[in-house]
Amino acid sequence: MPATVRRGSRWESKGIILLLLAVSITSGCATQKWASVRKSPNNPLEGPLQLMSHTGPKVTDRTRQSLRVLGLEKYADGSYEKGLAELAAIIEKEPTGDNLYTFAELSYIAAARADAMGKDATALELYAGSVSHAYYFLFECKEGVSANGYDPRFRQACDIYNKSLEGSLRLVKAQGRLKQGETYRIKTPNHVFHVSLDTVGRWKDTQFQDFKFTSDYQVEGLKNQHRQYGLGVPLIAECKDNPPQAPGADYFPPNLTFALTAFLQVEHTPQIDPETNKKIHYCKIHLYDPLEKPEIEIHGRTIPFEADISTPLAYLLDSSSLAPTYMATLGLLSPGEQTEQRGIYMLEPYDPKKIPVMMVHGLWSSPMTWLEMFNDLRAQPEIRKDYQFWFYLYPTGQPFWISAAQFRADLDAMRADLDPQHTAIALDQMVLVGHSMGGLVSRMQTIESQNDFWNLVSDQPPSQLKGSPEDTEALKNVLFFEPNTSVRRVITMGTPHRGSDFANSTTRWLGKNLIALPSFVTGSSNRLIAENPGFFRNRELLEISTSVDSLAPDSPVLPEILDAPKAPWVKYHTVIGVVDQDTWLGYFSGRSDGIVKYESAHLDEAVSEKIVTADHNTVHRNPQSVIEVRRILREHVEQLKQEYYSSLQQPAIEPTMHDPVMPASHLAPVQRFAPQQTNPLRPSIYTTPPSPN
Repeated sequence: MPATVRRGSRWESKGIILLLLAVSITSGCATQKWASVRKSPNNPLEGPLQLMSHTGPKVTDRTRQSLRVLGLEKYADGSYEKGLAELAAIIEKEPTGDNLYTFAELSYIAAARADAMGKDATALELYAGSVSHAYYFLFECKEGVSANGYDPRFRQACDIYNKSLEGSLRLVKAQGRLKQGETYRIKTPNHVFHVSLDTVGRWKDTQFQDFKFTSDYQVEGLKNQHRQYGLGVPLIAECKDNPPQAPGADYFPPNLTFALTAFLQVEHTPQIDPETNKKIHYCKIHLYDPLEKPEIEIHGRTIPFEADISTPLAYLLDSSSLAPTYMATLGLLSPGEQTEQRGIYMLEPYDPKKIPVMMVHGLWSSPMTWLEMFNDLRAQPEIRKDYQFWFYLYPTGQPFWISAAQFRADLDAMRADLDPQHTAIALDQMVLVGHSMGGLVSRMQTIESQNDFWNLVSDQPPSQLKGSPEDTEALKNVLFFEPNTSVRRVITMGTPHRGSDFANSTTRWLGKNLIALPSFVTGSSNRLIAENPGFFRNRELLEISTSVDSLAPDSPVLPEILDAPKAPWVKYHTVIGVVDQDTWLGYFSGRSDGIVKYESAHLDEAVSEKIVTADHNTVHRNPQSVIEVRRILREHVEQLKQEYYSSLQQPAIEPTMHDPVMPASHLAPVQRFAPQQTNPLRPSIYTTPPSPN
């Protein structure tokens, strides 16, 4: 019979509290706020221009001097419209960098004042004048182009460009006109601007429902906020009603948010607006994904985008329906209710040229537990260039070997969906990173069962097993398997390879009474036992224990995993937490992370082992752990490069330097096979061939 949760019992309440307190050490899933709204948007011009002063914004001393030289100082503290008109007439004759910058700053101050007074139309015109003249200063005049950051005005001109563009976008959004494909017209004293908004790059065909400004938010839940300084307005793009149109979109979680940067380019034309008789300038605002395109070339100069990749991630954590605590608890206590959510998740479009890093969470956890590490790794350009990060969500209340079988099937289904012809070479260089129980789920993708796991439950041949095809296949899929030929490295972090004393008699009893295993798990086993009397010698194992039971040191499955034949093309790495021995936890825990002893987390076959001072809850978030994973990922790419260069000396191997799927810098050498062959052998990658499925 499936385990059920009794309701209304005093013991039930105490049991839940005890179990949650105990398991919370492993979860890392506390209810928290990841991003909060600021009282006022972050603005680097706040200090230099005294934006928050009770007397209102003021020009800088240097700009006041420039106005004085031109005989326009009387406009430094008021009458901006008239002052800007006179300054524009001077610029028509003398478009110097000093004059252009002065116009941009004065126009921004006038726009900020008008914006504060609710004069939206005036503010929009002034913001447009400010951003356009900042653009001219940065890219079209000798003083700005040659500044190269040495003149403080250069960085301040960048800030004026960014905040003027942001001010314009805010006003346009308030009018409900901040939409892709929209074109609107703005008049200034001397010019007419035609402004268009479009998304480019991998989100070109995606219609976003809303845009928010990262400057409105303060990141709280993530320790590090990663930014790139340059030009543009960092945005949070939301997809609510319409799913994104991008490769791999079926693997996106609901309501996914993305980091975009709005960048404006001004194009001059000789055209005259017939209504105002003023020059027309075409302003194209393009929305770029800074993770895909971190910079742009303008007039032969490489310009980095202003980018914020952490705030959209924190915003996602607060708005996602896959809330950390809820999903983790659901997967632990009611695994059957998480069936539809189980699977592989992506937070960015699938790229066939990048190596997947699959992150697998542990007991009473969810993919959200990885986002600290994901945030830090993704911020590194060399990691971002070579890798894409995926996450696996699975119900953690069931035994880990069932989750491993489901993970195996989900990996196969994903490959059939994304790359049915097996032409994406990068997918055959996959790295699995597993925390706690997730390390066991990951490791089981790289071993061969032979008959050892079947022998744990029966000494009869599987051909004599009676039952429905669905039930018998389900059991065989759990007990018979071969290593996944796409996995090249496995990193386990705080993983109980030899079990954990946390799975003691108390927690195991609580688990059996609180975790409601799904009927497709328990029902199948019960039917097979009933239809095959005397066939199974270990009914206790077959009758399905919980995930807590499966992690006990006396679990018969754990030794089989240690002794099973391992894929020779896979390299293992371990990261092991050991709590500070000078603390009370260290005194009682000994050499362990508080849950898993060092001896259990250690692997003899690991090519590297990193010990960090951390408990089980934080071992995968420790900065040293992140650095170690980064080192391993770099090493992985370097090894693939060496394999590729070595293959060029082997005439039997077809070089793939010009392979359209993946650039040479990513490649391991590959031998081509006909599409109908499954699990093709790649002798230049694998020292020993994997067994055919």
